Amino acid sequence: MSRPQQPARYAVGIDLGTTHCVLSYVALGGEQNSSPEMVAIPQLTQPGAVEALSQLPSYIYQPHDQELNRADLALPWNDSPARLVGELARNLGSKTPIRLVSSAKSWLCNAGIDRHEAFLPLNSPQEVTKVSPLGASIAFLEHLRDTWNQQFPDALLKDQEVILTVPASFDPGARELTAEAAQAAGIQQLTLLEEPQAAVYSWLQTCGDDWREQVTVGDIILVVDVGGGTTDLSLIAVSESAGNLVLDRIAVGEHILLGGDNMDLALAYRLKAKLAQDGTHLQPWQILGITHGCREAKERLLADLTLAAVPVLVPSRGSKLIGGTLRTELTRDEVTQTLIDGFFPLVNIDEHPAQQPRGALNQLGLPYAKDPGVSRHLAAFLSRQQGAADELLGETHGSFIQPSAILLNGGVFKAPQLSERTLALINHWLSGAGAKPARLLQGLDLDLAVARGAAYYGQVRQGQGVRIRGGTASAYYIGIESAMPAIPGIEAPLEALCIAPFGMEEGSEVALQDREFGLVVGEPVRFNFFGSTTRRDDEAGLQLDYWEPEELEALPEIQANLTSEGRKAGDVVPVRLVSRVTEIGTLCLEAVTLDGNQRWQVEFDVRKA
Repeated sequence: MSRPQQPARYAVGIDLGTTHCVLSYVALGGEQNSSPEMVAIPQLTQPGAVEALSQLPSYIYQPHDQELNRADLALPWNDSPARLVGELARNLGSKTPIRLVSSAKSWLCNAGIDRHEAFLPLNSPQEVTKVSPLGASIAFLEHLRDTWNQQFPDALLKDQEVILTVPASFDPGARELTAEAAQAAGIQQLTLLEEPQAAVYSWLQTCGDDWREQVTVGDIILVVDVGGGTTDLSLIAVSESAGNLVLDRIAVGEHILLGGDNMDLALAYRLKAKLAQDGTHLQPWQILGITHGCREAKERLLADLTLAAVPVLVPSRGSKLIGGTLRTELTRDEVTQTLIDGFFPLVNIDEHPAQQPRGALNQLGLPYAKDPGVSRHLAAFLSRQQGAADELLGETHGSFIQPSAILLNGGVFKAPQLSERTLALINHWLSGAGAKPARLLQGLDLDLAVARGAAYYGQVRQGQGVRIRGGTASAYYIGIESAMPAIPGIEAPLEALCIAPFGMEEGSEVALQDREFGLVVGEPVRFNFFGSTTRRDDEAGLQLDYWEPEELEALPEIQANLTSEGRKAGDVVPVRLVSRVTEIGTLCLEAVTLDGNQRWQVEFDVRKA
């Protein structure tokens, strides 16, 4: 007979980042506003050398058979781990990038590929062991699980309340895959939390009761989170209810693959051009190698203002070079000019990312943002969300929503030059609109804030602290092919049926009672899927026959293969749709027979056939 599950003793926050993972916790049932603690993460830093660090680099390295001895890979909890992850993986991968798995989180949200298929490292030789984006995420979570279980043997992770952060812009498929990775790693009590919200929770916890003195009713807080792989934008409005200040997440931006990784690559290409002037031409694999060197040099230059330059080694297979490498350097001026002018240019509020037509043929890869200007993405977001706060704070005027407070998060903003430029840019826009300058909210540890905020949210869920009201970050729609006569060369237009309104709360469901569908069972079926971050007033069941291109974003198809349940394959069953947001924050769509006796869950399997 199995023992009943014990109440969780801790809320554990996990930042499963593109470039780093972080682990934090807070005791449940203790004093309100208890400060979250960090968990040092043991990992290999050199062959055979284990060191506990505050962050676990999100990298997997696949060594060749003769590269490392078994004893070199031993961890405190496993003499022979299946995968090499963390600091040593990153260091070895900088020298042999074809064996390095990176940006697994970005791959996990790429709906254009099968996230269960093992193909990383991309374009690596056949003898290199491959791992899937899902498998890589599981590997990082397993390392964090084993770290926790070693340090808390009497409170195993499976018995704790785990809050795992995801980008606010993750679509339902990416959220479901994240939950699947957590389940595979043995995490049983899971909640998903948006990363910008986690940053705000960390700020709230750090401020304590003083947060009410830093913001007031009518404030709009802009959260700009630029991490290693993504740029995440959110807006939080401050309103009043029963005499108390209330926080509402009112808008999130699109999923933008733009961050520190792009900056490191830009620096690598700058060094490539400098070497070319001296007659040295680098091959693509060498550029990958110096990208990791540029990241380390960038971090050192931004952290130590006394350094004027940092050497960067360029890997080489040439026998004429001593040690098989050549040396160059990255200067402070090169870093600041590339990052500030290239990624945070001074632009006007009406300068948005250019829409570039896609080529007919594309290599398999990540869908990076075509425009590297964070400034232009930010301008587009504020313009698109012009009316986001109207319902809470009253109608506003102007061409863009005007934030009054700014919270910066992400490792990119550890560089004061970049945080200062971002604040100056936004205040330039506000000044042009005749608005007061925005103030910068302080108090975040930019590396650790997301994990700390996630742990603190575990306390908030128990009624200790201020909760940010949010729900779904988008309204979601299913495409319906309209009934019209066949016309040569013209496809039947799609209509969009709202299945989940903007801000739909966790644990709630809506039934679309007025619409009946014929559901094919026993064989694959597909639904077109859309999302909108701007249509806040659409209710479930509303059907759109027209929308502006910027209002609805086409998302990956929902693919389902539903069991026939006593019927023949291909039978069409009359159903109604029911959507619900689960307690962990994933979207679930069900097809229910008209008599309510049978239900099919439509899995968010967005793989392309």
